[in-house]
Amino acid sequence: MILESFQIGEGQRPTVLLHGFLGTGRNLRSLAVAWSQADTSRRFLLPDLTGHGASPRLPPGATLSTLATDVVETARAAGLVGPLELVGHSLGGRVSLAASLRAPGDVASVALLDIAPSSIPTALSESGKVMEKLRDAPPSAPDRRAMRAELMGRGLSGHLSDWLLMNLESAPEGGVRWRFDRESLAEFHGRVNGEDLWAALTRPGAKVRCIRGGRAHYVSDADMARMESLGCPVATLPEAGHFVHVDAPDALLRWLMGS
Repeated sequence: MILESFQIGEGQRPTVLLHGFLGTGRNLRSLAVAWSQADTSRRFLLPDLTGHGASPRLPPGATLSTLATDVVETARAAGLVGPLELVGHSLGGRVSLAASLRAPGDVASVALLDIAPSSIPTALSESGKVMEKLRDAPPSAPDRRAMRAELMGRGLSGHLSDWLLMNLESAPEGGVRWRFDRESLAEFHGRVNGEDLWAALTRPGAKVRCIRGGRAHYVSDADMARMESLGCPVATLPEAGHFVHVDAPDALLRWLMGS
């Protein structure tokens, strides 16, 4: 399945940036622009993951491997040649690990942005809590302001509500509606959070590294110790939360360019 995507940079080093759950490729655009300006050898591809943004909806029973296959197919269709360097935030990181397992010859390396290979307990999943509030919101609204009020009325912050509003589109009958299928995304989220991806760190030739937000909880100290014991270095941005590319963009870029 070919995904909606865009490219930044004209270099020959194929680098794919993968966003998190409920996001789109645009979430990582600022990172790609800054990185491209600092390293002109790279060519960046930023897709909307399957079921997200303007990409096709999730097929029934979709797994992380399903999304990974779509990412690799999209990269090849976009003209990216050679093993891909994958950089994934949250869900995007887990899709990157799945890609390295499903098509190891297509993946040169994986950089994880605040996510670990472990399954994610329901109580730890902030995106799961957001998903529940999103499912409770109406399917459409007269305008973006009205939908924003609906989200904030359910306890979501203004910043988070504005981020979710990037997933609205014009409705044929007027007003706005959600671009994605909330029910299929909720079902997918609940299923794939249980996937264990540690095999991606133990496979021969694995090249994986991770950076975590010091104020986030997705990469525990136990995860970090296990990852480092398997040859996956883990850095910490002490003042950053889960969205490391938003909270500490300069420090993140320095880390990424240290490869």
